[in-house]
Amino acid sequence: MLNTERIRTDFPILQREVNGFPLVYLDNAATTQKPQAVIDAIVRYYAYENANIHRGVHTLSQEATNHYEQVRRQVAALIQAPDADSVIFTKGTTESVNMVMKCWAAPQLKAGQNLVLSWPEHHSNLVPWQMLAQANGLALRLIPLNAEGELDLSAAESLIDGNTGLLAIQQMSNVLGSLHDLKPLIAAARRQGAKVLVDGAQSVPHLPVSVQDLDCDFLVFSAHKMLGPTGVGVLCARRELLDSMPPYQGGGAMIKEVWPERHTWGELPYRFEAGTPNISGVVGFGAALDYLEQIGLEAIWEHEQMLVAYALDKMKALDGLTIYGPQHAAQRSGIVSFNLEGLHPQDLGEILDQQGVAIRTGHHCCQPLMQHYGVSGMARASFYLYNTPAEVDTLVSALQRAQRLLQRRQSRLRQT
Repeated sequence: MLNTERIRTDFPILQREVNGFPLVYLDNAATTQKPQAVIDAIVRYYAYENANIHRGVHTLSQEATNHYEQVRRQVAALIQAPDADSVIFTKGTTESVNMVMKCWAAPQLKAGQNLVLSWPEHHSNLVPWQMLAQANGLALRLIPLNAEGELDLSAAESLIDGNTGLLAIQQMSNVLGSLHDLKPLIAAARRQGAKVLVDGAQSVPHLPVSVQDLDCDFLVFSAHKMLGPTGVGVLCARRELLDSMPPYQGGGAMIKEVWPERHTWGELPYRFEAGTPNISGVVGFGAALDYLEQIGLEAIWEHEQMLVAYALDKMKALDGLTIYGPQHAAQRSGIVSFNLEGLHPQDLGEILDQQGVAIRTGHHCCQPLMQHYGVSGMARASFYLYNTPAEVDTLVSALQRAQRLLQRRQSRLRQT
């Protein structure tokens, strides 16, 4: 069991108040807060190590390069990548997906082939493939959901066929919290000769994920959803695929040799990291990985399972509250999306913010999923390692207050 009281002391922002109330931060699926160790690592880099990497022979450049490459090895170890050269640093999950789309899929997939995704995909793993489908004459197929908000695996089998070029699929929904069983889908894609991209933006921060166990060709995720800085993402891909891909951008660092009229590409992974990267962000990401390793992803997952079970139990007791997705904690991560009858999600979010409770409201970059449920948006509470059952109680109390405010407003309207 996590010692959340001690963990919370590592996060300065959790000590502040919002609108006169202690901050209850429940928007972790959007971005997580940063421990002091991450903040210190970034400040230390700029104060004592600041230099460009891979270019200089002086001490500062060598130190910065070594630090940057050490984090690459940390990432490879985290996801059990075969080698560190298959780990590419990007700006985030969105850029990682776009890199695969432009550098591998666009040259490889032709008219008549299809792409298989799912209804709850985040826009970052949907819009790039829509763009490619329109440009290359590809069909776009979406795996539907069953009544529990999980992927309909039987329907998926018929969607993945001999013309499927790519299965691009999330491992965990950022709205429903569903943890998808990807192995049958990946096995179906393998039988048809299709490549597989896994969006791990919501899964990698919360539980152990292995590219070798998944048997995927591409894995993408972001640092800022796992205690790291914004502006840092990861693309991990099979080396033979990276070897076959042209660079994403041209410029410094991604070349081997340059002549006035031509150039040759650099070696992996630098071919895909043109220009000066977000060095301080990668350094901060390394500190975040150190922090997560000390606590353990298995322990974090167990903590979130406890929290979501507690939250579901408390929230289901509220009248007029609809919870979307799997109704049992064992089927979902620490995400609960819901609507309160009579209140628009944005109004609900503002009422909760007045009580210091930070949740997410809107379509959560999943508009097709909102259309599936026939709603314009949802409210979402999402948990991480520093959240507590007491904060769930505060959330429930704030929801009850919102209900009382709505009842009083409705009563006044009836009297006028």
